[in-house]
Amino acid sequence: MTVLVTDSGFQADDFTKPFVPVNEAANDVVALDVPSDFDPAELLTHLSGVEMIRVDFPSFADGRGFTIARQLRLSGYKGRLRARGHVISDQYAMARRCGFDEVEISDELAARQPKAEWVFRADWQAHDYQSRMRGQH
Repeated sequence: MTVLVTDSGFQADDFTKPFVPVNEAANDVVALDVPSDFDPAELLTHLSGVEMIRVDFPSFADGRGFTIARQLRLSGYKGRLRARGHVISDQYAMARRCGFDEVEISDELAARQPKAEWVFRADWQAHDYQSRMRGQH
């Protein structure tokens, strides 16, 4: 099982449509699963009608998913964007800044890093480097 993390904490997953691996995508796909090594530029051809993109994080040390999210948002993708896998609570603010709407983690990770740790980082817009610097001027 998995746990969905949003700015308000742990949530039930309300997305019920099937995810399709991006390399098997057809024209009528509404939800894509994207591996961390996928070129974000190639995703742009698959975005028509896509409501949700779920980007895999095979390791918390693998930051390529952050780049994919940022490139998708800069390219105009407005749909739901979900990070899935080994994202830890310390990375939640970065995930949100890059454009992810939510994070999907395992039950085991949720047990090790409870809701309070994620919610503590949910005020991601106020705790970035630039905001802290602006507050000092």
